[in-house]
Amino acid sequence: MIARLADWAAALDPRDADLELARTALVDTAAVTLAAAGEPVAAMTAGLPEPLRWAATGHVLDFDDVHLPSTSHISVVCVSATLACGGGPRAYLAGAGVMARLGTALGWTHYGSGWHTTCTAGAPAAAVAAGVALGLDEDGLRRAMALAVPAAGGVQRAFGTSGKSLQVGFAADAGVRAARLAAAGATADPTALDDWFALVGGESAPEPAGPAVPGGLAVKLHPCCYAMQRPISAARELPGGARPVEGISRITVTTPEAGMQPLIHRRPRTGLEAKFSMEYAVATALLDGFPGMADFTDAAAARPEVRRLLERTEVRVLPDGAAQGLMGGETRVVVERSGGERDEAALELPQGHPQRPATAAELAAKVAACVGEERAAQVAELTWEAAPQLLRDTLPGR
Repeated sequence: MIARLADWAAALDPRDADLELARTALVDTAAVTLAAAGEPVAAMTAGLPEPLRWAATGHVLDFDDVHLPSTSHISVVCVSATLACGGGPRAYLAGAGVMARLGTALGWTHYGSGWHTTCTAGAPAAAVAAGVALGLDEDGLRRAMALAVPAAGGVQRAFGTSGKSLQVGFAADAGVRAARLAAAGATADPTALDDWFALVGGESAPEPAGPAVPGGLAVKLHPCCYAMQRPISAARELPGGARPVEGISRITVTTPEAGMQPLIHRRPRTGLEAKFSMEYAVATALLDGFPGMADFTDAAAARPEVRRLLERTEVRVLPDGAAQGLMGGETRVVVERSGGERDEAALELPQGHPQRPATAAELAAKVAACVGEERAAQVAELTWEAAPQLLRDTLPGR
């Protein structure tokens, strides 16, 4: 059942829209990876395999794109695996398509149980991306996917620690390793994929039809968990958003239960924990206007004004959204002030969602924020052939 995805990947003939998606994925992933060159994860992975350190570094800011139907970060895994093996857009799209379909088939119950789908679906998908780059046929891709099964895991309890980005790196590296072993003639039983799929609670058979990445990709405009993009956008749309925060007496956030699944830190103490906090999402939006990388540091999370807003925030969870994924229903933010004023905003989809795509100007601004104005044009025009060397030259301690 699962192995038939290898047949789909081997026969993939990308369309123009698929290639445009791959182009955006490359630029976006490269930008957020380069932006994290100074992060501890980039230094601590020095000397480790390239797909591991590229994916871990690319994910640590939590600024990389998301595939919402599968609740997974597709590009940081599949771009890293593709580049490590000298592949191009077709290899990326093959891996991304497998990851999208496999993650969607695993379903919300899998994610809701605490699995990190980016890792569970990511390892076999990375094997496909790397395998296509290495020229494997259908049989080779099936064996590569099966060889990646032992590494197809990862849990949400790692969120807010180095473990989250590292386990994404482990998945990418495992897929590349599996593809290289398959290319060297390693044998494997593809039915192991079906056994694994059942053990981790897969809900339905993956459907190898439609565009390369069904549902498209959501591009983040803020460097934090995707479940925070909507409350940040809602808070920024408050009519009184420009008013001083000192007068705020109470903040109420109402959101579906599913949207809280990855937001496990109510009172974040570090910048990494702040990336997984509903309360911090609203606080930083009210304080900082358009939250960027500087707003998710340890120092930013420890600001007294942040702590005051966190203590005044109540999150009300609606249980009826549990089966709808991160973007089910809407998020509503209400801000009450000591003078009696009350501001309210509700939002279903944040900017950057596939149904509200980021504009070219927004994408350009994101790249510039990640790499600086001087390097922005270079990254915007980056090719698959040039990307590996740029990453090697930029990340510390090769």
